[in-house]
Amino acid sequence: MSRKNKFIEYRRKRESKTDYGKRLKLLKGHKTRLVVRMFSRSVLGQLINYKPTGDVVEAVVNSLELKGLGWKYSCSNLPAAYLAGLKLAKVGIAKGVTEAVLDLGFTKSIAGAKCYSFVKGVVDGGLEVPVDESVFPDETRICGEHIVGHFEKQSKGNQFAKYKKDGFSLKEDFEKVKGKILKEK
Repeated sequence: MSRKNKFIEYRRKRESKTDYGKRLKLLKGHKTRLVVRMFSRSVLGQLINYKPTGDVVEAVVNSLELKGLGWKYSCSNLPAAYLAGLKLAKVGIAKGVTEAVLDLGFTKSIAGAKCYSFVKGVVDGGLEVPVDESVFPDETRICGEHIVGHFEKQSKGNQFAKYKKDGFSLKEDFEKVKGKILKEK
């Protein structure tokens, strides 16, 4: 009785969690990877170096950490992504990382998206990331003017009910949190 050899794919490939071809191309450059992952309530950024024994995470920042700096808005919008990227750059530079290559994983590359707002924060924070600047969102979107516009148009409904009660000053809070991040060591 002859048995046919059956190749079983890696578990992470079967689950569509890792694109090993793309990963290999990134690893061949021997540079730190800037890994950006989007979630429904936050944005996660990591600076990762490859080692034969396993990847070494040099720095991690989740946009939920902004709450501790006084951010009282959504942690998954463009301004929060930018601030989290800025914070990751500061942490990475403190650990000796100066440059990185972008690894978006399975995230679709769309100009002006949250992932590129995060990368803009990393670049503004001082890390060198080879990326075309035309994909970055406008400065007005990064500081949240589009959200302020929605807030001002919204007269009824519950979309901004919490902010109406607590006071809405997104642009001022954005600048305060940005200042705190830039002053951190």
